[in-house]
Amino acid sequence: MLKGDGNGWVSLPDGSRRWGLYGAAGLLLYAVDAAGDGHVLLQHRAGWTHMGGTWGIPGGARDRDETPLEAAVREFREEVHGDLGEYTLLGVHEQDLTVWRYDTFMARLPTLTPFRPGNSESQEIRWVPVDSAAALPLLPAFRSAWPYLHAELTSASSSSHNGHGPGTSTTG
Repeated sequence: MLKGDGNGWVSLPDGSRRWGLYGAAGLLLYAVDAAGDGHVLLQHRAGWTHMGGTWGIPGGARDRDETPLEAAVREFREEVHGDLGEYTLLGVHEQDLTVWRYDTFMARLPTLTPFRPGNSESQEIRWVPVDSAAALPLLPAFRSAWPYLHAELTSASSSSHNGHGPGTSTTG
C-alpha cells in the first residue's frame, strides 16, 4: 500500500466532487459527562480546507488497501492529538453515492478524553453536547447525516445504560 494513494477528487454524476479516490471515512466519538449528558467530539475545520469554517468529524480519504475503519482511525490520529485509547464501536452510517462512499463510525469512549488539533486541518477540536451540535455551522454532508447519527447515538446510549448496548471494544 502506498500511503496517501487514496488522495484525490471523485466527480459524482450530479457534478459535485468528493475527496477520496476509494471513498472516505471518519470517526464520531461519543462520551457522557458526570451529569449523564452525551457529548460528541467535533472538529472545526480550518479555513483553508474544503468547506473550511464548518464543523464535522475528523476523517478523510481511504487508501486502496485500508478498511473504512482503518482509514477512520488513521485520519483521526492525523487530525487530532490525544490518546484515543480503548473505544466501543456503536455502529456505522454509510453514505453510499454509488461511485463514492463515506463511512461514519460511531464509537463510545469511557470519558470525555481531552483532545486538541493534531494538524493544520483542525482549527479546534471540542466536545459538544449532542443536543447542541445541530446549532453549529455543520459541514453540509455531516448536517444531512446528523439526524440519523443523533438517533443512533441516543439509541446506543440508552441501550448501553441497560447493559444491552451494541458494540465491540477496540483499542485505537
